[in-house]
Amino acid sequence: MTEDPQARQDLSARIHQRRASVLAFLRTARPRRNRLTNISIVGSALAAVLTLGPAVGGTRFTGAVQGIFSLRDDSTVWRVLCLAAVILSLAAALATNLANSHSLAQQVSAAEACSAELDGLESALQFGHLPIDNAVEMYRQYVAKVSFIDDASSH
Repeated sequence: MTEDPQARQDLSARIHQRRASVLAFLRTARPRRNRLTNISIVGSALAAVLTLGPAVGGTRFTGAVQGIFSLRDDSTVWRVLCLAAVILSLAAALATNLANSHSLAQQVSAAEACSAELDGLESALQFGHLPIDNAVEMYRQYVAKVSFIDDASSH
């Protein structure tokens, strides 16, 4: 490939567009990853807390809760605590499995790395510190890591 200024400019534009696609992916994937992680952590912790009261306090705990809420039967306390713990545990398990089944954390990490690499490549290309042939090869290597991200220019 020649050191044609137009080829350098075209590659720079392609890098810029691909980086925009990566950043668009990150704008949606990061919050989703964070939400799923938080649901998993909070759900697991709350499920543990809900089972802690009866496990540690026994019938005194359930009797106290029964009195506070004016419930007719202490079995209602047990049922509500168990149901809430099951629901929270289920939410935590689903959030964890959704994140893992889509490899969301790995995809976000790969996209973040690719974005940084493309930024550096774009700068090196812009300031002429990199032959165009090397820049094209580096571009191919970087975008191969994020093949799960659609290129916005192809839409």
